Amino acid sequence: MQKLIGTGVALITPFKKDSSIDIEALKRLVQFQIENGIDYIVVLGTTAESATLSDQEKGLVIDTIVAANAGRIPLVLGIGGNNTQQVIEEIQTRDLSAFDAILSVSPYYNKPTQEGIFQHFKAIAESTTKPIILYNVPGRTASNMLPETVFRLAASFSNIVAIKEAAGDVVQAMRLIKDNPKKDFLIISGDDMITLPMILAGGSGVISVLGEGLPKPFSKMVQLALARQTDEAYALHYQLMHSIDLIFEQGNPAGIKELMAQLGLCESVVRLPLVDADDALKNKIKSELNQLKILAYC
Repeated sequence: MQKLIGTGVALITPFKKDSSIDIEALKRLVQFQIENGIDYIVVLGTTAESATLSDQEKGLVIDTIVAANAGRIPLVLGIGGNNTQQVIEEIQTRDLSAFDAILSVSPYYNKPTQEGIFQHFKAIAESTTKPIILYNVPGRTASNMLPETVFRLAASFSNIVAIKEAAGDVVQAMRLIKDNPKKDFLIISGDDMITLPMILAGGSGVISVLGEGLPKPFSKMVQLALARQTDEAYALHYQLMHSIDLIFEQGNPAGIKELMAQLGLCESVVRLPLVDADDALKNKIKSELNQLKILAYC
């Protein structure tokens, strides 16, 4: 899965002020990613507020992005949940022909054991021939998929090809990289702040949030890291660190939507139970973007 090496972005779902999906903005966002060096797009991930989208709206988002992309860069589709059979049914009923892989989150809320996590992904892997990216994000799921479970899944199913690791734990990430039993199994960062050290430790890239708002400098940092140009990569990382803090200060995707709104790409509207960034955060993001413009990053 060489096409998944580099910078992927978890694309937002832009809404109009009435909370309906903004199709024209969604097309602009796809074009913005492609023009600024993003390697692939993740459709309907957590950042897309997919939990608040109806099945019809999900279909609309998929169709719009597939058409706007027109086969130019790889696409990954988020299909996950805490009802294993429902996940399988969605995989088997969706048209996946335009997608290079599925991103599937570890079951949330249920808090399964490691064996439960294994059996969940076993059932999913056996239901499709599509490549599957595991997604570990304990801060949202309330359970941590341990490296031993990841390796067991990778060894057991040829279509489990990667993990998006978003535990925010550098030690766990290094264990995944160090003990990875398959050279072609990708360890992908799901945490913008530790993307650089993960890549330098042997990771394959990132599925980013900040990367969709600042694709040019973020993807450049990733390219430098993959090329082992460490000093240059860290120089960019340190210049982007405050932006990472800001976009997550009041939750995701409220922060990144505000940043993108200030770039003129979409409205900053999120759906309940999320709320828009407050005025204090808006001002801080505005100030940070002005600084980045001086550096010619946006």
